[in-house]
Amino acid sequence: AVLPEFLATRFVAGEETFFRGIRKLLPGRTLSWSRAEGFHERRYWRLPVSMDDSAATLQERASQVRGRLAATVRSHLMSDVPLGLFLSGGLDSSGLAALMAPMVKEPIRTFSVGFAEPEANELAYARLAARAIGAEHREVIVSPEEFFKTLPHLIWHEDEPIAFTSSVPLYFVSRLAREHVKVVLTGEGADELFLGYNRYRVTAWNVRLGQMYRRWIPGSLRGHVRRLIPASPKPVRRYLERTFLTLPPEIRNLYLENFAVFPQTLQEELLVDKGILTARDPYAEELRAFEEHSGGILERMSHADLQTYLVELLMKQDQMSMAASIESRVPYLDHELVEHVAAIPGRFKLRGWQTKAVLRAALRDLVPRQILTRGKMGFPVPVGKWLRGPFWPVVQEFVLGPQALDRGLFKPNALRRLAEEHRTGAREHGDRLWLLINLELWQRIFLDGEPLSQLSACWPSPTPDTRVH
Repeated sequence: AVLPEFLATRFVAGEETFFRGIRKLLPGRTLSWSRAEGFHERRYWRLPVSMDDSAATLQERASQVRGRLAATVRSHLMSDVPLGLFLSGGLDSSGLAALMAPMVKEPIRTFSVGFAEPEANELAYARLAARAIGAEHREVIVSPEEFFKTLPHLIWHEDEPIAFTSSVPLYFVSRLAREHVKVVLTGEGADELFLGYNRYRVTAWNVRLGQMYRRWIPGSLRGHVRRLIPASPKPVRRYLERTFLTLPPEIRNLYLENFAVFPQTLQEELLVDKGILTARDPYAEELRAFEEHSGGILERMSHADLQTYLVELLMKQDQMSMAASIESRVPYLDHELVEHVAAIPGRFKLRGWQTKAVLRAALRDLVPRQILTRGKMGFPVPVGKWLRGPFWPVVQEFVLGPQALDRGLFKPNALRRLAEEHRTGAREHGDRLWLLINLELWQRIFLDGEPLSQLSACWPSPTPDTRVH
């Protein structure tokens, strides 16, 4: 019953897992056991929902954020062992680097990961941030051969299908860092807290423009527009179908379905058993978190993602870093900082088309301008390009192969159509194929009991392209 949720959101929120009878401990809770009372679950912390509606300006709020962030960075630097920083070249980790530099005596040790493909390489920005603070900087370049060959081992470490392609480079940079330090700081959590994702601004604009559209445009004219959209050229139609012109105004449609990997309509075409689509609402946990908050769309999106999406990201970070025997810390998620920033109204975080506005203002004089003003790349991995090219056999084995098809989860013709659209470049299905590949690998490891060595042998032989600088 959790399959539709995984296909839509990349993860399973709440207590449910892929294993029957095994539940997850929810965030902010402890689980204890005693012989007399058995198991006892207690909630020790709750994400606040109250807002700071004071008349404070953006600059005043930025000053407060700067002070609190500096304090939490200082507290996270306490360590009896060598410590470093994962540096992506984005605003979040570059800000941490700039705050850390004057707090330590020795040059900060920074670590970055990238790929040979220019469209998936942020290393130039990471080097810029490292030079700005005089860091002792190291990098690892991951080849596609090594990326895929390592995947079965990482699925074993995660216990679940690897939903995010970024898990793999995270493991490689953790392995690099382990050679030099025992603890690393990371920028995880800032996007959810400060509204850094593109989907936040797209949804906010869809909500605002949709309200004006329905208020000022007569229903007859709106109906005429809806009828014209299917006749539009494909690229135009696909764009308009994800806007307020066609989407219902509910948050389920504007936010959750609109950014699902496999939206419900596609799952209906793909799944053999359509009954599982109605057995459990795939967005139940997200919608519950939305309802907890009485604020506007910006505040509610952040509140929901901090309790669902971020949970999966933190699990990924912990498992990948521990797989490399290194501890990772997340200063942006210090509970006192979170309580303060969560209360800042969303209009100070998303201003027009600018994301993380209050954080940018807080770090304005610390971070190089090229980093301060650049758009977000989001740890890009060119997996779609690889699967369309030399790693097409991975799709043939783990999506279209007889062992995968015999499971009876998905309609073979629908899978073939999806894969062929991607191979020919008719559509971009890289993220969708990635989920299906990982789901099949997870089943072979945890349900079929295939040895990891046997699965690794299925991948193309690695070449010495993964190198450390």
